[in-house]
Amino acid sequence: MVDYFLNLDPVAQAALATLFTWGMTALGAALVFATKGFNQRFMDSMLGFAGGVMIAASFWSLLSPALDMAEGGPVPVWVPAAVGFILGGVFLWISDKILPHLHPSSSSMNEAEGINPGSKKRSTLLVLAITLHNIPEGLAVGVAFGAIAADLPSASLAGAITLAVGIGIQNFPEGLAVSMPLRREGMSRRKSFMYGQASGMVEPIAGIIGALAVTLIQPLLPYALSFAAGAMIFVVAEEVIPGSQENGNKDLASMSLMIGFTIMMILDVALG
Repeated sequence: MVDYFLNLDPVAQAALATLFTWGMTALGAALVFATKGFNQRFMDSMLGFAGGVMIAASFWSLLSPALDMAEGGPVPVWVPAAVGFILGGVFLWISDKILPHLHPSSSSMNEAEGINPGSKKRSTLLVLAITLHNIPEGLAVGVAFGAIAADLPSASLAGAITLAVGIGIQNFPEGLAVSMPLRREGMSRRKSFMYGQASGMVEPIAGIIGALAVTLIQPLLPYALSFAAGAMIFVVAEEVIPGSQENGNKDLASMSLMIGFTIMMILDVALG
């Protein structure tokens, strides 16, 4: 199975990796069938761990290959990385202005400005908001695998796989954070699950697009890698870290973030 995956082209690898991240979203959403609640400390530690993985991956799996790729180009090495990184954050910032500020955290899930709890409009906007933030995560996985095809020294299969695992871990509580509140609002378990897993469906699409774009249009690669890094850091700073600490588990979440960052760093450097 491992050999089969290793022999696939980067686009197929990105597709399988993002199917995994979507599957983790669905797995988290599926807990709505088994429980009426969840261990908040466990969820906060998972979010913190995933945040650390995503921060480390933003540099070693995305920004560092982008800097390598820009060497010898028509502009200074730092320009593509800086431009792409800022654009990734600005994209999500603008998106947040367009959609209501709905976030998958346990305390804010029941508060939607101007939207009645249990309404169809709230449910739809909640899924749309989370789906929007899943697009750059799928893109990040796609461009990480696409960068391998460019033979960059800092782009490694181990780094791309670890990035996908980290995003998958982050998606697990995210799926539950959508399905459980919808269930509490009176929606059926089946429908709550469908909404929860639907928020991750966009990741395989974004992953394939990202991998295709960077393999077919090489000059876009440093910008695409940096864009994905900027979008991921924005998600971590605005949602993952605050969401992991707002329930009083700050120390646990912070240490989990440190552990996640360290593990990602070791895997990417040692196995890359």
